[in-house]
Amino acid sequence: MKSLYMMTLGCPKNRVDSEVMLGTLMHKGYQLVQEPEQAEVIVVNTCAFIGPAKQESVDSILEMAEHKKSGACKTLVVTGCLSQRYSTDLAKEMPEVDHFLGTSAYAQIGDLLAAEATPRQVIPDPDFIHDAHTPKVNSMPGYTAYLKISEGCDNACAFCIIPTLRGGQRSRPIADIVAEARRLADAGVQELSLVAQDLTAYGHDLPGKPKLHDLLKELVKVDVRWIRLHYAYPRVFPDELIEVMASEPKIAKYLDMPVQHASDKLLTSMKRGRSSQWIGDLLAKLRTRVPGLVMRTSLIVGLPGETEEDFELLKKFVQEQRFERLGVFQYSDEEGTAAYDYDNKVPKQVIERRWREVMAIQKRINREQNRKLVGKRLTVLVEGPSPESEHLLVGRHEGQAPEIDGQVYINDGLAYPGEFVTVEVTEAHDYDLVARVVERPNPKERPHTPRDSVPNGVRVSSH
Repeated sequence: MKSLYMMTLGCPKNRVDSEVMLGTLMHKGYQLVQEPEQAEVIVVNTCAFIGPAKQESVDSILEMAEHKKSGACKTLVVTGCLSQRYSTDLAKEMPEVDHFLGTSAYAQIGDLLAAEATPRQVIPDPDFIHDAHTPKVNSMPGYTAYLKISEGCDNACAFCIIPTLRGGQRSRPIADIVAEARRLADAGVQELSLVAQDLTAYGHDLPGKPKLHDLLKELVKVDVRWIRLHYAYPRVFPDELIEVMASEPKIAKYLDMPVQHASDKLLTSMKRGRSSQWIGDLLAKLRTRVPGLVMRTSLIVGLPGETEEDFELLKKFVQEQRFERLGVFQYSDEEGTAAYDYDNKVPKQVIERRWREVMAIQKRINREQNRKLVGKRLTVLVEGPSPESEHLLVGRHEGQAPEIDGQVYINDGLAYPGEFVTVEVTEAHDYDLVARVVERPNPKERPHTPRDSVPNGVRVSSH
């Protein structure tokens, strides 16, 4: 058995690709190890979305390459978006890397490593999407999992390189997604986070053109507690989808919908396809129809041509909308995107200032919203002991997605990882809450499962 260490960079969608590679390699007899110096094979699954992500990927490859000199590593494999985009350049610059696999080659990794003569670069056009029969290992704790419902994107946002790296949209059939969801539920998963490059475009490329709400109506029949919606592009958002979100208790009252900007001039130059009025109306409709909805969005500051007037519109929008969760990207000039050729580039120091200003506004909003939760009772999914202190438990309520949002620290009461408990919030901080357990399931009725943890040897970095 060969020892394997895997490092995953970037988004949850990339993480799912790593899970397929893990499943494929473990099916071939590879064994995961916790430390890279113990591994004969090291895989780095890279991100190339923006400049800092590319730099982190390059640094990580170089870090792992050191283990070919000092550790047990015989084979170093680089996969993912950086390989897809720069494999020829990387192959020249990094002789220590044995194989570069593109975004559609990851499922072939087992066969490629087993072959005596394998090309150093395997970069097919992006056209692959795994299915329910593809070997896959859940790399998250046993009670939660990501479920990728489609791959690729048919949008042409001016700032985004993803369609070039991932190809056009390829949706999985409803029955296939439900089959994977049932298998995850049978393994103890209680929370499914649906991911895609464009969640709301789901199904338009399939026979019969099923919609996201058609998929959700089938997924809620699966024995899980929460189903989360991530990366819901705000171009198509039918009333039927809002109705499913409002009426189905298993659909978490949580929506991740990147709106990117509030200036019509910027939305047009970003090629987003909708006006600020349309976005504002949709947000108001969602708030009205889905009471208690926690909204996450992402914005971009510093797109070429963004003036101070545009930025003031964006700040006003953030103050008015009072999003529960907000991430801000600093514009990154990416060759191959439409915005790369735009005039009126915004200086880096101006981009950084604008980023700081929006984040400061949002921090105040988060603090105010969290303070309103003090004294309230919430249902929390317990994740286990806090990394900061073994005397604290940590968990998440329905409005907190794994890895990207704040958490609930429990300083009074006991619970198992994977258990849903009722807590009372006792303190509020900028992003996190402190609470005490007031009600939990009878531990004697808990099914006995192995301790929930991330599989050994999986290292993940998100930005």
